[in-house]
Amino acid sequence: MWQASWHNGPVSSPIQRQSGPDDNAAAAMPTAPAYPQLRLNIAALENNIRVMAAWCGQRGVELAPHVKTTMSAPIIARQLAAGAVGVTVATADQAASALGWGHRHVLVANEVVDRHGLLRFRSWLEADSGRELRCFVDSAAGVEAAARVFAGSAVSLEVLIDVGTPAGRTGTRSLDEALRLAGLVHGTPGLRLVGVAGYEGVVPNSRSESTIDAVDRHCRLVREVYLGAAQYFETAAPIYSMGGSAFPDRVVEYLPDDSLVPGTRRILRSGCYVTHDHGTYAGVSPVPGLIPAVSVRAVVLSTPEAGMAVVGAGKRDLPYDAGLPVFLSAHTADGAPRDGAAAMVRNLFDHHAVLTGVRGLDVTDVVDFGISHPCSAFDRWPEYVVTDGDGHATGVWGTDFHRSSLAAGRLP
Repeated sequence: MWQASWHNGPVSSPIQRQSGPDDNAAAAMPTAPAYPQLRLNIAALENNIRVMAAWCGQRGVELAPHVKTTMSAPIIARQLAAGAVGVTVATADQAASALGWGHRHVLVANEVVDRHGLLRFRSWLEADSGRELRCFVDSAAGVEAAARVFAGSAVSLEVLIDVGTPAGRTGTRSLDEALRLAGLVHGTPGLRLVGVAGYEGVVPNSRSESTIDAVDRHCRLVREVYLGAAQYFETAAPIYSMGGSAFPDRVVEYLPDDSLVPGTRRILRSGCYVTHDHGTYAGVSPVPGLIPAVSVRAVVLSTPEAGMAVVGAGKRDLPYDAGLPVFLSAHTADGAPRDGAAAMVRNLFDHHAVLTGVRGLDVTDVVDFGISHPCSAFDRWPEYVVTDGDGHATGVWGTDFHRSSLAAGRLP
């Protein structure tokens, strides 16, 4: 793929678009996308994929990355090529996209209790018995809802007991409750219990002692549930699954092994490692060597007051649920670096970012922002610019948060 050198110059050269996993399938476009742009450093991305694959391999865990982070086929293809054993998603629509891309090992890390969603699961499994499509359960009502749909089917729905945290989100809250549910699943036609899952990330993203204590308590509970539920597993390769994005080091401290439950598969669902960030995960991830791979580029539209600038990117373009964007660098419209430029994001409007403490910025300058929480970045962008390690644009890739696989009629 050829390079369009526009890191330090005006955007005028064509680059290549791609929305699928095949780099050679891109079609040429006459101009680059207008500002603002989400930009992905491919060198940093590939570094992160290698780093996380090695980290997991050294600790004897498998990785089924949570692809809701990007929902971008070319990125996911690279994660699988590096050894990921499957993909994790959060919704039936995301599962449809993953299956539409050809992935056959899909974990829905969520409860699926609506009849329409469960009927889609049944149809996908009946259409291809070689697919592994699993989801979570945390209640008798959820078990009953799934059983009503899968009763009489030639296929069974494989489920994991979801273990939650007090004041958290989904999941059973105690060992006794979880084991009762495991017994219920075991005795329900149409369902098969294949493992236990937890999510240790429903805590403040910090490394404070109280946070680590809370994470450890949850990991211990999930482990206890897994060991206690082993008598009900209906598979020779039961799954012990945890999140693993912010606290994978704590997760691996409590992993069960084959001596306790033969055939155990220890699977992390980490997703944000793939791009890392300049905020949340930069502050808490214990995995050394990860590099921020995403940024947003926008133009200075106005300098209405001394020390203030307004940039053409706002809430529609920049994630802000886990901290405001950070100023990284700037250059002129002609590509000259703005050495010494400085600014801080004060607040965001729909399509504007207000910067204060501004030094060395003028109207028409181009600013690069680092972001926090990549899961809230990619969903804003149907397309984004791919760059090499030097910032030169090499292509445009797409995301599938808008159910393009469904619109194309590939899956029901």
